[in-house]
Amino acid sequence: MIEARGLVKRFGEFTAVAGLDLAVAEGEILALLGHNGAGKTTTIRMLCGLLAPTSGSARIAGYDTVTQAAQVRGAIGLLTELPGLYNRMRAADYLDFFGAVQGMDPATRRARISTLLTQFDLGYAAARRLGDYSKGMRQKVALIRTLLHDPPVIFLDEPTSAMDPQSAKAVRDAIHELRGSRRTIVLCSHNLAEAEGLADRIVIIKRGRVLAAGTAPDLKRALLGPPLYDLHLTGPLAPHRARFDFGPDGDFAVIEEGADWLRYRTTDPAVINPVLLARLSAAGAGVLTLAEVPRSLETVYLTLMADAEREKPGERTAD
Repeated sequence: MIEARGLVKRFGEFTAVAGLDLAVAEGEILALLGHNGAGKTTTIRMLCGLLAPTSGSARIAGYDTVTQAAQVRGAIGLLTELPGLYNRMRAADYLDFFGAVQGMDPATRRARISTLLTQFDLGYAAARRLGDYSKGMRQKVALIRTLLHDPPVIFLDEPTSAMDPQSAKAVRDAIHELRGSRRTIVLCSHNLAEAEGLADRIVIIKRGRVLAAGTAPDLKRALLGPPLYDLHLTGPLAPHRARFDFGPDGDFAVIEEGADWLRYRTTDPAVINPVLLARLSAAGAGVLTLAEVPRSLETVYLTLMADAEREKPGERTAD
């Protein structure tokens, strides 16, 4: 649904995007992450047909972003970080105007506006001027404008910015529903927990280049090593310490331990964990908990950025 090959964008001597490749399948949610100035917004503008690349090419829903820019803009919904609403207009009139711009007939756009205003708990304020809305309410109107014409491809730049927790949850729920309707979504966010919870796949960029790409679990394994597990017993660990010996060739490494607990690493938990539990059960040891140690996308991101500072731009990748 989205395909970019060798995208480059230069502004004079400055290279904002440097040979970026990207592919997003129908129905996939991709999180595009990077610090301010990494090239995310420039990439999105090129993909939306708003900015011509210096070199390279991109296609959205089969349309070339340069030679068929008008068709591309009809096939996408775009929520920018600063949506720029018309504050003197009433919300319902504002949305009706943009529905007409997208070629929607009056009856269809009125029904769609009513549905979306209700979904985002704004029906009560439909007749109020946008200038009287709170920042969170304006963000929701901008999102409704993005979804209004039911586009197959959606770009969301900080979609829950400035929203209260309840409103942010409504937006996340809406994104999950869009996945079910086979919408393709590119999400830019500084909320890494939100990105991890929503995205099927993650691309991290720096200086206009892809540093890492893959699912969150894949990136964690590639950049943080095999998963860690914490095992807590109901009694002392020492009498059962021999049960944790898998030999020099075993896929098991103790990281740290205490009086009644142990943390270990293994690349094959589907094999190691059942064997370990069976050994402890046979020895009469009480297992209180066995759980994987949580490792956040934030840790992956910070590790990758620290590594990138020590390497040449674009040199490190993880697939």
